[in-house]
Amino acid sequence: MAVAGKVPAVASAVRVIERLAAEWPDAVTPRQLVDELQLNRSTCYNILSTLQSAGWVRSLSDRGGWTLGPRLLTLTGVSRAVALRVMQDEIEDLSRRLGFVVFIAERDGSGGYVVVAKAERRRGVRVTVSVGEYFEFSAPALMNAFHAWSAEEEFDRAVERHQIKQFTPNTLVDLADLHTELKATRQRGYSISLQQFDVAQGGVAAPIFDRHGQVSCVITTLAFASELHEGNVAEIGERVAACAARITQHLGGRPGTR
Repeated sequence: MAVAGKVPAVASAVRVIERLAAEWPDAVTPRQLVDELQLNRSTCYNILSTLQSAGWVRSLSDRGGWTLGPRLLTLTGVSRAVALRVMQDEIEDLSRRLGFVVFIAERDGSGGYVVVAKAERRRGVRVTVSVGEYFEFSAPALMNAFHAWSAEEEFDRAVERHQIKQFTPNTLVDLADLHTELKATRQRGYSISLQQFDVAQGGVAAPIFDRHGQVSCVITTLAFASELHEGNVAEIGERVAACAARITQHLGGRPGTR
């Protein structure tokens, strides 16, 4: 049986990945790849661009070079530290653009949520959180983003077990109202909490999905009510949701479909 010949572009891409893997976590410059692998410069950049669009390689800028990308690292089972680094890079960028604190929260096993990564501006009076900070089950923005893609009966059982706390006069506590808000969260792609957790604050949160389409963690931004309000919450919510979608893609997840 005849053996098919190598496809040059694929073979070159494999060589690029192998060269980056040999140096990981350090970066390799494009010049090194061109010289050491004897590639045409244009071909090398085209390969890198294609691999980057798939999340298999990552650019640290031309001077910083290239390294293995988050999706490839996740597919090969690289540790939680890699996922956290991917999330940190994304929330740093989002926080710079919004000017608000942005953080990642995970379920803590007792019904609540714990902050595992954060980014924030470094000046002025601001709403902030700390890594390791705990939020209870019914913190509105977090609860809705975590549970909007769950089965309704699953959410109802969680409410029965943990109860809904009325943080402010604006907090939704009626189960029918909560079901309506969960549906709205799914439709928008992000949750909204305006003066529901604290009368002086507004918040938006969006889910990050794992490879099974389940919510693994949530990205959240908080700001003073004068900064995050009805007038701009849709724009901010879309930015947060877009950031969550990028992280989901980079880490090999797939969006929930409920």
